[in-house]
Amino acid sequence: MPEIVIFLGPSLSQDEAERILKAIYRPPAKRGDLAKAVDDGARVIGLIDGIFFEESAVAHREILYAIKKKVRVIGASSMGALRSAELDVLGMEGVGEIYQLYKDGILVSDDEVALVFDPDTGIALSEPLINIRATLNHAEEEGAIDRTTHISLLEAASSLFYPERTYKKIHEMVKGKISPSILEKFCQFIKSERIDLKKQDAVRALEYIRDQVLPQIRPQNNST
Repeated sequence: MPEIVIFLGPSLSQDEAERILKAIYRPPAKRGDLAKAVDDGARVIGLIDGIFFEESAVAHREILYAIKKKVRVIGASSMGALRSAELDVLGMEGVGEIYQLYKDGILVSDDEVALVFDPDTGIALSEPLINIRATLNHAEEEGAIDRTTHISLLEAASSLFYPERTYKKIHEMVKGKISPSILEKFCQFIKSERIDLKKQDAVRALEYIRDQVLPQIRPQNNST
């Protein structure tokens, strides 16, 4: 019986995930997958990655079905952050910074966390806008770019359709608008300082399940 089921894709590699939490790992969730996990006997479901546009997304009603069946549903990072921000008042548990940004209304669009990935390897082929935002904030804080450059890069990234959103494409779009030396400095910066907020939140969710949820569903036997 799959006690813990985690829907995971490009936010975090399965190898890294398994080092944090032993569970049944399944591909990004599409509509019907959570309900099936419940019917298969899951007691905890971690919703991290999900399908956005290619197929029907995870429905609110199947999350509520799981909660009604006393299944703990934890969301973070990507589709999980979106759904938990919408359903935490009804029992879904949100974890991480991206969840909080949606919850507070700072983020509103699915586009912030959307990306395309290789279905065979799970490797991301585009960069989610939320990661770009975090990286630009970090670059400005560290003095790698100024405010004007920050705004120009963010405007370029935001104007792209999510499958085309890569740092290479952004670089091409701002050539001639930003000083070549500043642009080169930023390119060097992201090689070592790029922020992957979706990965960070996926790790937080797995650690939350391991450290907070599992002790509650697996109470230790009292010794006498």
